[in-house]
Amino acid sequence: MTPELVDTRTPDPKKFIQGATGDWEMVIGLEIHAQVSSKAKLFSGASAEYGGEPNDHVSLVDAAMPGMLPVINKYCVEQAVRTGLGLNAQINNYSVFDRKNYFYPDLPQGYQISQFKQPIVGEGIVTINPTPEENVEIGIERLHLEQDAGKSIHDLHPTMSFVDLNRSGVALMEIVSKPDIRCADEAKAYVTKLRTIMRYLGTCDGNMEEGSMRADVNVSVRKPGGEFGTRCEIKNMNSIRFMGQAIEYEARRQIDILEDGGSIDQETRLYDPKKGETRSMRSKEEAHDYRYFPDPDLLPLEFEQSWVDEIAATLPELPDAKKNRLVSEFGLSAYDAEVLIAEPKSARFFEEVANGRDGKAAANWVINELFGRLNKEDVDIDDSPVSSSQLGAIVDLISDKTISGKIGKQLFEIVWTDGGDPNKIVEDRGMKQVTDTGAIEAIVDEVMAANPEKVAQAKEKPAMAGWFVGQVMKASGGKANPQAVNELLRKKLS
Repeated sequence: MTPELVDTRTPDPKKFIQGATGDWEMVIGLEIHAQVSSKAKLFSGASAEYGGEPNDHVSLVDAAMPGMLPVINKYCVEQAVRTGLGLNAQINNYSVFDRKNYFYPDLPQGYQISQFKQPIVGEGIVTINPTPEENVEIGIERLHLEQDAGKSIHDLHPTMSFVDLNRSGVALMEIVSKPDIRCADEAKAYVTKLRTIMRYLGTCDGNMEEGSMRADVNVSVRKPGGEFGTRCEIKNMNSIRFMGQAIEYEARRQIDILEDGGSIDQETRLYDPKKGETRSMRSKEEAHDYRYFPDPDLLPLEFEQSWVDEIAATLPELPDAKKNRLVSEFGLSAYDAEVLIAEPKSARFFEEVANGRDGKAAANWVINELFGRLNKEDVDIDDSPVSSSQLGAIVDLISDKTISGKIGKQLFEIVWTDGGDPNKIVEDRGMKQVTDTGAIEAIVDEVMAANPEKVAQAKEKPAMAGWFVGQVMKASGGKANPQAVNELLRKKLS
């Protein structure tokens, strides 16, 4: 269901697209389909687990056998309410399930049980940060519950298609934004933020590659500040990166048509990531085409405000609140805090490392060394070879000057590869930093004596002292205390 078109954004020239006839502005609305984290389906007791043999998670209700009636899963309702609260949205204590009528081979009933005029969650707001300097509010139009359809499989037989009903009846939350998004980067930031919020809440795992979260993207273009243009909907985007590419292509396609004197047909399109283009799928349906009417097998959904209050009392610390706390408590930059809170488990890991330590130092090691290595090796943080206690020990060894930062990186590599107690590794391998100024001065004198021309140059150009620092550190095997080295060189070269 597409949102009502109400303009809430002031035109921003930084978001405009340049065309042959001047500037153009995108208008984007998103419909996110998020699978509810629940063991059972929305209206049956069949398993909602991902995978399984085809048609293994199918009840008589899911298969639409005669006489089988749906029964609402209370936990799915609770998860929808929890999500609405996390989106700062209005919770509607009275909502209605409707039948959305259309035929598709993997929809056995011939209709989808959804919500139309009276959804369980109303308007809300999500704040996104497309860039570290921007705070953009995106309006939520509604969140409603509905059942998913099954899956048609077309590549197992040359002349026939197969149907897998494992997903049929799985609970979905459809989260509909207002048309407040003005560029692909905002759209990507919005989907990322929604996924993060739901992961914190535990209401959707957000695994787009498994189909548990996907997006339909409504794109139109207009002259800045003008009337809304005709929108096209790009269906079933299951990659944030591809979604951004699809939006950029679709906006440019529409601009080219309009500048050539043509008009945009309201239609549904698909994105082909191999070709990097969208293609027409079908003409766009309107709500009346589905002949919505209240489902006669389901009573209106009603619950007390006290139940909503009980759910609200159990909400965890959400991303925005956690980000603000990390900035104030640990002195982090907004950007570093944003990186750390992107996943609940990443934020938890950081706080374990930072506990009782310098927050900025902990953040640098978690973001630059750990996250960098995890991304390079394609390892999930839950499977990290370096635990939070081990990384914390490395930070301690550097902060108390037992080892230098350079030795710390070597130590990190050893722990990543072989494991072990960082303190014991430093002791056993003789990795402690040299802090004896007499020993360091001897190395400095030796390096200076071997390079008299460099000494003369450095006395004229103090910036060249960095070369000597590198040579001293190299001669000491990286163990010399860098501060002591710099201080001695400053005195001797001045």
